[in-house]
Amino acid sequence: MTARRLSCPTRRGALLLGSAALAAAGLPRLAPAASTTPAQLIDSPFFARQVAAGTLPAVAQRVPSSPRIVDISGEDRTPGRHGGTMRMLMGDQRDIRMMTLYGYTRLVGYDDNLEIAADVLESYEVEEGRIFTLRLRPGHRWSNGAPFTAEDFRYWWVNVANNRRLSPGGPPQALLAGGEPPVFEVLSETAIRYSWSKPNPIFLPALAGAQPTYICMPSGYLKQFHIDFADPVTLHTRVRQARVRDWGALHERLSRMYRPENPDLPTLDPWRNITPLPAEQFTFQRNAFFHRIDQNGRQLPYVDEVTLTIGTSALVPAKAAAGEADLQARYLRFDNYTFLKDASKRMNFDVRLWKRAEGSYFALMPNMNAIDPVWRDLNRDLRYRKALSVAINRKDINHVIFFGLAKESGNTALPESPLHNADFAKLWMQHDPALADRLLDEAGLDKRARDGIRLLPDGRRLEFTIETAGESTEETDILDLIKQDLYAVGIKIYPRSTQRDVFRRRITAGQTVMSAWAGMDNGLVAADMEPDAMAPTSSAQFNWPRWGQFLETGGREGEEPDVPEVRELVALYHAWRTTATQSQRRQIWQRMLEINAQQLFAIGVVNGTLQPVVVSRDLRNVPQKGLYSFEPGAFFGRYMPDTFWFDTNKTAGLDKAKG
Repeated sequence: MTARRLSCPTRRGALLLGSAALAAAGLPRLAPAASTTPAQLIDSPFFARQVAAGTLPAVAQRVPSSPRIVDISGEDRTPGRHGGTMRMLMGDQRDIRMMTLYGYTRLVGYDDNLEIAADVLESYEVEEGRIFTLRLRPGHRWSNGAPFTAEDFRYWWVNVANNRRLSPGGPPQALLAGGEPPVFEVLSETAIRYSWSKPNPIFLPALAGAQPTYICMPSGYLKQFHIDFADPVTLHTRVRQARVRDWGALHERLSRMYRPENPDLPTLDPWRNITPLPAEQFTFQRNAFFHRIDQNGRQLPYVDEVTLTIGTSALVPAKAAAGEADLQARYLRFDNYTFLKDASKRMNFDVRLWKRAEGSYFALMPNMNAIDPVWRDLNRDLRYRKALSVAINRKDINHVIFFGLAKESGNTALPESPLHNADFAKLWMQHDPALADRLLDEAGLDKRARDGIRLLPDGRRLEFTIETAGESTEETDILDLIKQDLYAVGIKIYPRSTQRDVFRRRITAGQTVMSAWAGMDNGLVAADMEPDAMAPTSSAQFNWPRWGQFLETGGREGEEPDVPEVRELVALYHAWRTTATQSQRRQIWQRMLEINAQQLFAIGVVNGTLQPVVVSRDLRNVPQKGLYSFEPGAFFGRYMPDTFWFDTNKTAGLDKAKG
């Protein structure tokens, strides 16, 4: 029997080993093993009146007895001070979920080395890849002051995950290993265990995700809305007042943790929403019981409030340029950079360029499940996919669209990923029209019309529509350049954008021959992350939607893959789901990346494109360079916005010197 134990703040291994890389990346560090909780904790003046009035305990009674200690040091990172309001702009009320992302408070989360480390948990233990013991921090509390204990895990497992009204499909996939649920045990007030008969490698990554699987809920608050605990008469009255169908609908509405619309719902995040729906501006106030402190004993977050102002997404670049945001990346595109940079000369903000972390910012997706048999067979011909790839002049696209700042690459792991393989990134990425011509001839496309366009085996012209969701000008510009490249080898394409829902439906129905979309959402992959993007696992995958639907539904819908390489990917994916060790998972990942690079199921064009980030000159500890991604970075989340702070004195001094 083997056991692996990771804990905070006493976890040494990867954190100390990777401290140099961490400082270079601008990430905050957990304190090393020798660190202990400072003798005196420092509270924010934001709570001074409440503490003095006795309506809120002193900070020493509010943080856990073993808080998470964040060592804020390194290049351009210093311990800060409390205060201020951080302003952000959003395009929709649903965007309040961004605060859950940016706060990145998880039971476990990804550290700088893309290893899973304890965050809300004090520690965790894994035995044989199938027995997980989670240990909570003694004295940890929800934002309303209620104790955070094993009862919150029991409530979710017994009364939510296994309640047919609240979870008609049963527990989430991350809680199933080989289709079987775990044995759930409460060991003590601060210890819980999940045991499976088989390994469950997706359990911890699901807890660490940008949109995590929640396995606990604030039971003390939510029991009043649950039929197993609430007074029936009172609950019926609440259902009627809320104008919802039944108690389940009420519980679901009031318990959303990822999209924190209910101001009364307790949270463990750095900031809590205090604004009910609907609103044009949401205010998030600091969580008085947050579990992180800096090395000096100052409770995090440093910033007291965050506001999200809701408006039209198209106007966000203009509003950011007018100085209406202190930290902004959402709804900003690379083609906004020049405009924002010019505005920064007059306003109090800088514009930084972070590297986007998709496996490919733009990729062609041949539909392996196209309904037309001729096009379907052609898309499944590797010679054809190789010809499309080498016909594309990626260097030209990089220089014309991205000023040479992107990387010409296939759809694969980025250099910052521990699974990166430079050979995979370059495979079939060279611009070679002569080779493309030979491959197309070998694929039986050697006949041409008078204007040079090749002919399909049934005599039709080799011309087709590449469909997009039309959500960026770069997308359109890239396709215009690809159109010229493909025409040079006898292929004619017609780029067409449609509304996103229509776009998705046409692909799933097989009506779309080829689409354009991003490649892997996450190019920062690690062995412990689920390789679901590498195999057909979902009907939302545009290159093999019917195959993905087959796996997604357990064979009830869709089509079983009949291409040998795709069948191998499915087998590898299933094998990964039963692995017990990281070395096994690494080997499987490497083989899946190799197959995808060789087979070009998604034809990547460029990655490493740049994301503009507007940062107030008063806001400290925001990295000059960062990696911008939903997974695993939660956008700003891995850089801990709770450690960002306002230094108005420095800016005032600079302004005075200029004057």
